[in-house]
Formats: sequence, C-alpha cells, structure tokens
Amino acid sequence: MQVPARRPGLIDRYGREITYLRISVTDRCDYRCVYCMDPDTRFVPRSQVLSFEEVLTIGAAFVRLGVSKIRVTGGEPLMRKDIVSLLGRLSKLPGLDELVLTTNGSQLARHAAGLKAAGVRRLNVSLDTLDAARFRAITRTGDLADVLDGIETARAAGFERMKINSVILENRNEDEVVPLVRYAIARGMDIAFIEEMPLGEVSDHDRAESFYSNDRIRADLERTFELVPTLETTGGPSRYVRIAGTATRVGFISPHSHNFCGDCNRVRLTAEGRLLLCLGQEHSADLREVVRTHPGDTVRLEAAIRAAMDLKPHGHDFVVGAKPLIFRRMNATGG
Repeated sequence: MQVPARRPGLIDRYGREITYLRISVTDRCDYRCVYCMDPDTRFVPRSQVLSFEEVLTIGAAFVRLGVSKIRVTGGEPLMRKDIVSLLGRLSKLPGLDELVLTTNGSQLARHAAGLKAAGVRRLNVSLDTLDAARFRAITRTGDLADVLDGIETARAAGFERMKINSVILENRNEDEVVPLVRYAIARGMDIAFIEEMPLGEVSDHDRAESFYSNDRIRADLERTFELVPTLETTGGPSRYVRIAGTATRVGFISPHSHNFCGDCNRVRLTAEGRLLLCLGQEHSADLREVVRTHPGDTVRLEAAIRAAMDLKPHGHDFVVGAKPLIFRRMNATGG
C-alpha cells in the first residue's frame, strides 16, 4: 500500500515551522495569582468560548497541517466541565505525537487517573512556593496542600516526567529557588523557571521592582548544584541544564533576558477562538468566526490557518518596567 506523502507543514514568513499548538479551553481559574490577574477579573461569557466540537475541529486541522504537539491550558483547564473527555478525543487525533496539560494542580488529585487514561502524556504543574502562607498570598485563594496532594496522586497514576513551572518574584519568593529544585529532585521531576510575563496590568506589584531574571536564578543554583549543559528540549521555549547526579532538568524560560523568538515553533488558540501568533504581540486570526460561519468546511479552515502564518511576527518586544503593550492578561492568553 502506498503511504500518503506528508503534507507541507505550517511555515511562517521567517521560515520557522510551526509544530506546537497551545489550546486554552477556558480563561477561568480558581486562583487569582498576583502576576496573572486582579481579584476582580471578569471572564469571557460562555457563549463566546469554543465548544469542545470546535476545539476538536481546529485541533484536528492543525495536526493535519503538521502540528505534532498540543498543550491544553487555561486559565485552569480542569475547571472546564468534562475536560477529560475532550482530552481523550484530542489524544486520538491521527498524527499527534504528544498531548500535554498545564494545570495549577488544585484539582489534579481527582482528575489524575482520568487524565492518564485519556492519553495525556505529560503534566506541567504551576508551583511558586512550598510555604503555605506564601502560597495563599501569591494565589490569593489557593491551598498549597491541594497542589502537593495532586502532584503525588499524579505520580502514583503513572505520570513520570512531570514538570513544575515556577514564577520567581524579587522580595516574594526568590529565596525558594533552591528548595523548589530540591523538591523536584526528590521526585525525579523537572522544573522550569519563568520570568514574569508583562501581559496586562497588575495592581499587586511594580513589575520592574519584582523582576528576578533567570540569570540570577541560575547563579543562585550554581552556589548549591553543579549545572550540566544539555541540548535536550521538550519542544517548547525552555533552555535546559541538568543537575549533576540526578534525573532532574532545570529549564529557563526567559522572555526578557534571553528571548526565544528566533526558533519559535508555536502558536496559541485562546478559549474564544482567537489564534495568537505571538505571546507578546496582538497579531491574530479569528478561527471561531471561520468554524461558526462555515461549519464542516475543513478546506476553508485550513486555508485560514495557513494564511495566519503570514501574520506571525519575528518576535515580541518585552521591556522590563515598560507599560504593558498587551492588555490581555495571561489567563486570557493561554498560560
């Protein structure tokens, strides 16, 4: 039997191949993290949020066009009713190599087994502190015990290469860099440190004063651990080192100090169907309009996705301390 030729992939105008799609299934979250949103944040009306069928239709189109990795995000994706059923359908898309999920961990304990059975390959769990009072202060509403329990439940369910995502802020949690890495090492997990993204206004702190660069984090770690360079990647923006003598990798996502635009291979689909071509720019295409105006028209949808690649900019223009140029917050972007 003749094997069909691989269809041309999604190539932007700078020659970068897009193989990674992040899908936000909701902008809602049960936390109100200080670097993400304000306590009184208003969410998108449900009628404007993509249905599961619409998400699946768009996801399938991207996979047909060469995307091999999908990450499901939010807001908090586990807040979306029946999310496990959607993940099970996404995981079965022909040609998809990897389905992963980013979560704040608050509801992970009750969903971990279902996520594993649904075909989710890897989990990223947001965790910025191991101190319960500090965790409550950063999330405004969260209970650290829920997240730690969720991590242990997921490990017991068979998730192996789990990763912690940590945002470090000066005078808030910068003294926990080493304890967080030790926590990851003890569980055979990876950890990524993410410089605060200047998306939307936040009232809690001055981003210029709270900025703690990944260069400083790396220096903090080098006083305790031997960091071994590695070319390993998970297909995303992290640049990794290994902790000598352990199975743990430490990733650095550095949109300010070492931006990752040159080899960007990803785009984001917001919960309301807006295809964002860059984290730090407003270039976008309305895919919800396409699937709702022309249901079932896969040719038109794929053409719209291909056309959107010409809108993808070379990179973002994040400047520490500058007034945000992007007014959408991270929960509305797809974390």
